[in-house]
Amino acid sequence: MKRKELAKAFRVKDGAGFRLGSVDPGETGGIKSKDMAAGALADGVQRLAALQEKLYAENHWAVLLIFQAMDAAGKDSTIKHVMSGVNPQGTQVFAFKAPSPEELDHDFLWRTTRCLPERGRIGIFNRSYYEEVLVVRVHPEFLDRQRIPARLVKRDLWAQRFESINDYERHLVKNGTLVVKFFLHVSKDEQRRRFLERLEQPSKHWKFNPGDVGERDRWDDYMAAYEDMIQHTATRQAPWYVVPADRKWFTRLVVVESIVDAMEGLDLAVPAVLPEQRKAMQAAKAALERE
Repeated sequence: MKRKELAKAFRVKDGAGFRLGSVDPGETGGIKSKDMAAGALADGVQRLAALQEKLYAENHWAVLLIFQAMDAAGKDSTIKHVMSGVNPQGTQVFAFKAPSPEELDHDFLWRTTRCLPERGRIGIFNRSYYEEVLVVRVHPEFLDRQRIPARLVKRDLWAQRFESINDYERHLVKNGTLVVKFFLHVSKDEQRRRFLERLEQPSKHWKFNPGDVGERDRWDDYMAAYEDMIQHTATRQAPWYVVPADRKWFTRLVVVESIVDAMEGLDLAVPAVLPEQRKAMQAAKAALERE
């Protein structure tokens, strides 16, 4: 699969009828090894860095990257490798875990809204408001902690949240935020292998959470929740990229190419120097040369 085809191959712009089974977690697009992908990844990181510099200089657009996945799918390492060449001053990363008491006292979009990227910057959400239609849906007992009035917790709650999310993302796009969403699609077998690796290697023990293994018992429920989420929230203005995640090197390549492809659509450019600015620059240069 050619580089330019990677983004389109896994992009879902209209979720109607989407099936998670249509994407093979082990897919590698014809690329046979990590070594074969290394050069393309490095080139993608370099192009992303150049685009980020223009984004920062132009200061008109913001970019929001959302990452969702099952545990051990590789979100952290993907973010690390893909953003390795980007200027840290122009990037903001937020990891959303269990909500705090303060966050539970607000609507489900409140805590992420406070972390949206400003113009000129790339914001990264490692998990996001989508947890509210994923883990909360699989574990509806979590709704009790949110203290939502009982009469509002109806069977159409998830449909209402999908509607709120679509309205929210539409608002962001209309106000100059590019929204790019990734679901890293790992297989259950590969997740098991990575959990065992964490248990067998002391250097990875810190990553292990016993609760993650327990969630494997709800695997089918999570897959159904993810599929329904993508079906209802993949839109032209804020598409989902369902990225095969069994081979991390391929995941990273698809993600960087997808970000580059989306940002290239913004037609970013370094601001032109105005005539009066050019005169001031020439005068400053002459002054420095006279010293």
